[in-house]
Order: sequence, then structure tokens, then C-alpha cells
Amino acid sequence: MKCLGVIPARYASTRFPGKPLALIQGKPMILWVAEAAKQARGLSELRIATDDSRIFDVVKRAGFSAVMTDSDLPTGTDRIFAALQGEKWDLVVNIQGDEPLIPTHFIEKLISPFLIDSEISMSTLAHDLTPEELLSTNAVKVILNEKAEAIYFSRFPIPYSRQTLPADGKYAALKHIGLYAYRPDFLEKFCRQKASALELAESLEQLRALSMGAKIKVLRVEEQSFGIDTPEDLIKLESHLARTRK
Repeated sequence: MKCLGVIPARYASTRFPGKPLALIQGKPMILWVAEAAKQARGLSELRIATDDSRIFDVVKRAGFSAVMTDSDLPTGTDRIFAALQGEKWDLVVNIQGDEPLIPTHFIEKLISPFLIDSEISMSTLAHDLTPEELLSTNAVKVILNEKAEAIYFSRFPIPYSRQTLPADGKYAALKHIGLYAYRPDFLEKFCRQKASALELAESLEQLRALSMGAKIKVLRVEEQSFGIDTPEDLIKLESHLARTRK
């Protein structure tokens, strides 16, 4: 299977401008992600899709493939689609540029269901929720059917229950990790489709895929992801790395 991994990297993040170039132990975040992703088995090629020459230059100097894309593209998914125009791939993997500690096997797991199921349009990842994550609107939740396919994503606790939350922490929902793999024909349909009402209501673009009738396979992982959304998250990561060294 010919599989392209793409890391979208926009400079003008609302909550954290310049985030891809933020230093973690002296190295730009985007290089942490790229170096981890490069080790994943199953990727035929890895490239960074950016809208900023500073990110482009850092990536190229480090020996990675990069492509410039329009800064007006609305989402990382649109940036990925723009980065593969005119090319033929069997699968495209969206590797978030703000996951500096991404385990390599996360990427491999995203690819795996496409090798056995021709009906899957997308795949993504999830893990068990903590009580704090269940109640946090910053943590995206997903509920699944018995085939481990997504039924719905939300920033709110789902499904709603009149009962007290289970004391053992076994919730019906999982925490979604925002990495994806797509079949290229579906990715094109997705990017040409207008945002759905559900997507606009929750501000979650994966709900557009569900509105389109896509089958989204959700693979469970044990590890917590370490996404960086704000400068405060970066401080927490540095503390985590310092404790790990000790």
C-alpha cells in the first residue's frame, strides 16, 4: 500500500502563534513530530505541509520533505489535501504537528484497518477517559458501535446519563486523539463538502465525515496523547520530560 504521511503546520495558531517552531529542549516542536513519524512502518513518504517560510526552512534544513500551502486554507485537513494535488496514493495519514511525543505505533495502528477492510473511509484513535477529561470541553469524546466505528463525537460528556458517573471510571465514551488516515478519494469528497450543521455546532470537522455517511474506524490505544494547544501545555511537557530524565 502506497501511504503518504503529512504533518500540517500552520504558523498563525490563535491560541499559540508560532507553535510549530516552539522549542522543546532546544529543538522545534515540528522536528520532534517529524522525527517520530519518520520511524513509522507503513509510510512510503513523509512531508510537512506549511504556510510559512520559517517552518519550511527549518524542516528542509533538517532533511525532511516540505511543501508550501495557502495560508487561507481553513483546516489542517484542507492543507493535507492541498499537499498531495496531482499525485496518486492509496492512503493518506494526517499526523498532527502538535503531538511531539507521538508514539510511532499510533501511526502504524491508523494504517492497519485499511489492509483488511475495503469499506473504511477513515480511521482515528482513542483511549480511556479520566473523570476530568469527561467533563472538560477541551477533551473531545467519541462513542462507538459494536464494530468499533464512531457513532458521534462531542466536546460534552456523552452519552447523557441521569445516573451518577460510575466510580470505576468505566465510561461509555472514549477520549478522541486527533490523528486520522483517509482514502484519498474520500479525502477529496470531504474537502469539497461544505461544513455540516453538526460540525459547526461542535466545532469538530470529523462530524462532517459522519454527516456524509462515512465509516470511521476507531482504534483503541493505551497511552495518553500529549498534544500542545497552549504555551501552558508546553510548560507541562517540559516538566514531564525533566521528570522522565530523572
